[in-house]
Amino acid sequence: MTAGQHRLIPETFSPAPSREVLEGLVVSVVEAVGADVQAAGYPVAIGGAIPAEIGLDWAELGHVGFEGKVGQTFVLARHDATSVVAVGIGEADALDAAALRDVAAAFARAAARYETVALVLPEAPAVPLDVVGQVVVEGALLARYRYNALKTAPKDVALTSVEIVATTDRQAVVTGAERGMIISAAASLSRDLANTPPGHLTAADLGDLALAIGPEHGVEVTTFDKAQLIELGCGGLLGVNAGSTDEPRMIQLRYTPTDADGVRLAPSGTLALVGKGIMYDSGGISLKPSDPMHLAMKMDMSGAAAVLAALTALRGLGCTTAVTAFLMCTDNMPSGSATKLGDVLTIRNGTTVEVKNTDAEGRLVMSDALVLAAEEAPDAIIDIATLTGAALVALGSATAAVLGNNQDLIDQARAASATSDERIWQLPLEHRYREQLNSDIADISNMGGKFAGATTAALFLAEFVDGIPWAHIDIAGTMQSDTDDSWRSRGATGFGARLLIDLALNFRVPTA
Repeated sequence: MTAGQHRLIPETFSPAPSREVLEGLVVSVVEAVGADVQAAGYPVAIGGAIPAEIGLDWAELGHVGFEGKVGQTFVLARHDATSVVAVGIGEADALDAAALRDVAAAFARAAARYETVALVLPEAPAVPLDVVGQVVVEGALLARYRYNALKTAPKDVALTSVEIVATTDRQAVVTGAERGMIISAAASLSRDLANTPPGHLTAADLGDLALAIGPEHGVEVTTFDKAQLIELGCGGLLGVNAGSTDEPRMIQLRYTPTDADGVRLAPSGTLALVGKGIMYDSGGISLKPSDPMHLAMKMDMSGAAAVLAALTALRGLGCTTAVTAFLMCTDNMPSGSATKLGDVLTIRNGTTVEVKNTDAEGRLVMSDALVLAAEEAPDAIIDIATLTGAALVALGSATAAVLGNNQDLIDQARAASATSDERIWQLPLEHRYREQLNSDIADISNMGGKFAGATTAALFLAEFVDGIPWAHIDIAGTMQSDTDDSWRSRGATGFGARLLIDLALNFRVPTA
């Protein structure tokens, strides 16, 4: 019996179940609510006029606690007609794209029992209509996301039809809604992969999935097995994999811009992405405690999931940046063959690393990828990883950390964060902490001191980018949500997929 053959996986199981759900969904932009719609949402601003369809006045809405704040809803259910949902939009003159996304998400959750819904767009003069269409679709679809792949009788109702009611320039809304569909599909794929149990999605499985779906989206996929990784000298990835019965995989993805006829175009820039793909992180010999965070370690591959998902959206969105990605995938397990504390690993570029903690494994696998990315001499490198608990402690579960060696590139990431509402906050790459990574027996160690763990982890990664403009996004805190929060559904958030899409679409060669 070879590794993995013992896994009892249903023949019908797919690690990307949202693909089928979204393929069956119809999104349309219409002039009026359709007669067959089961639930319709109507916008209500604080102190503003109440649409006649709601049939209540402010005194009656106030009696049930509805004030019109963003995210507030009140459902008037009807048995034999379209149910009506009052949807708060806040102050009418303060409505921006992020608030519109939240409004759509709140409506979609309030209408969770309905398959066919319609949302009447509020007036938002400060937001272009194509952006309105995009964020409304994102909010509705991501809010209704559920991971039901392994439930025998799911109780959640899937959306089959979403109508966006627009009174002017519907074509612009259509254009945005189409973008929103592509971006939502990517984010849902990222969530699916991170939600999938580790026994159902090994490194080899993820490689097979990438090979299957990449060509559909204009992405060239190459996978590297253990023997090939040995030839490449990827000692970081191999060292982390040493305790596992499942083989590692490096998954290389390439997106090249093309015209409508499929002819390759000269790219506007070249970007390399690196994603941490620890399919399950036990901590290795430095075993994690058996607590809820250990249970969530199936999501330690969220960086790789976000990168793969982002690349599936680029062709459909007309991205002119050439993107190469490296996903470093393995589980991190304790066994008789596992890497031990004090062992020394040799990275692709010859750097030797003393392993002082086997639970600081993400930086080991990513170091090989950063070297490979740098060898291609791209204009910039972005890596994304569930890397440190220190980032979670510093910024909580709503905001990821960003660090790097080039302020222009970091600012581009921050701009993408603002557009996608996937929030990041810059931490300092404080080089005075570099000496904490010194080793008595190797070039560098994989652990710093007790404090500033997010910074020392980034300083380790900085050793392998060869001076190329680089930014590191630490998503350890944002990889999951314990509750339904606006468009962030409970479970894996897919954080980073939408941010990376926006960054690639708007990427420019960083200045020094």
